Amino acid sequence: MSGRYLLDTNIVIDIFNGEEPVIDWITGKQEIFVPSIVVGELYFGIYKSARIEKNIRTLEDFVVAISILDITSETAGYYGRIKAGLKKKGTPIPENDIWISSIAMQYDLTLVTRDAHFDAVEGLFLEHLPQ
Repeated sequence: MSGRYLLDTNIVIDIFNGEEPVIDWITGKQEIFVPSIVVGELYFGIYKSARIEKNIRTLEDFVVAISILDITSETAGYYGRIKAGLKKKGTPIPENDIWISSIAMQYDLTLVTRDAHFDAVEGLFLEHLPQ
C-alpha cells in the first residue's frame, strides 16, 4: 500500500458528521484524495436533504480544502477492465463504484470505505473502516 488514500462517499459523510473513529483515522494522513464521482454523490444527497444551502456550503468548503481527482481517458481504460472482470465473475457492483475503483487503481491509491462490495474488484487496495 502506498500511504495515499482515496475516500469513498460514506467516509466523507462520516467526516461531515464528525464521526470520531473516522476523524481519528484521517488525522495525520498526508495524501488524501476524493474522486469527482464522490462529490457528485454528495451533491445528490444534498439536494434530497432538508438543509440544502447549509450542506452545499459544507461541501464547497471541503472541496476547496482537498484534492479532487477527475475521470480521464486513462480512467476509462481501468473502468473497462474492472467492469469486464466483475461481469466475468458475476459480481456486479454499483456503476459509480466501478469509476471510484478505477480512479483508485489509476493513481495507485488505497480506497477507504465501509462498503464490502469493493472486495470484488481485483487488484484494488482497500482499507475498510469499522461501522
